Amino acid sequence: MKKILIGVLFALSTVLVGMPIAQADYPDKPVTFIVPWPPGDLEDVLTRIIAEDFQAEYGIAAAVVNKPGGGGGPFPGAMEVAAADPDGSMIGSFVIGVPVVGPDLGIEGLTEDTFESLGIFLTYPFVLAAAGDAPYSSMDELAAYAKSNKVSLGHFGDPLTPTAVSKAAAKILGFEWGSDAAFDMLDCNSLASGDADVINTTIQLILPCLDDVNVLVSVTNERISKAPNTPAIGELIPDLDIFLWNGLFVPAGTPQDVKDKI
Repeated sequence: MKKILIGVLFALSTVLVGMPIAQADYPDKPVTFIVPWPPGDLEDVLTRIIAEDFQAEYGIAAAVVNKPGGGGGPFPGAMEVAAADPDGSMIGSFVIGVPVVGPDLGIEGLTEDTFESLGIFLTYPFVLAAAGDAPYSSMDELAAYAKSNKVSLGHFGDPLTPTAVSKAAAKILGFEWGSDAAFDMLDCNSLASGDADVINTTIQLILPCLDDVNVLVSVTNERISKAPNTPAIGELIPDLDIFLWNGLFVPAGTPQDVKDKI
């Protein structure tokens, strides 16, 4: 009887070894959402809401981690997501410029196949804004002033589309920026402190001082409700009619059932 029992157990163990190990249901460990900008802007606020909903839905901890990249824009934070295991444990909240523009910049490890998009949750309300006491309150006035005066531009990074639009608009309107520099944050303090004469930022970041600044133009495909009297860039320069979106991205190779749950 003992020999029979040992034989049965051996046979059973052999069968079990040959069977595939079932994967745990996703999510089975804490999940991190990477925002490659400082806290406070729209993509950060909305990603935190998404993380809260994720945690409530699955009962698994979900945290938002801000990874601003200084002059490197969003790419250092994006590369952290690119290097993560494709198991849904790390999710990127990126502007579309990350997967679209990044590969063209030759950033090591970033190709057009690095990420898979899960969907859009934000259309960015980018604007060009100046201090309320600036000697210009429209793009035409800015162009006239900048032809004989140096005007500095603050932006979130040269590779990004809003920056490219700001520089293209200047060229089309017949002036050059006196200087430009990249910042992690561009808000009311940026204008008040004189970090830049004109800032290319989102309207969310200047809401506290919206009544005290000049919003020159919105880098959107239609006017922004918070600044209804400010034209969209396409109204002034049809060739620059553009809008930007932010979405969720995961490393390529993430299983479909995981992406569906996210």
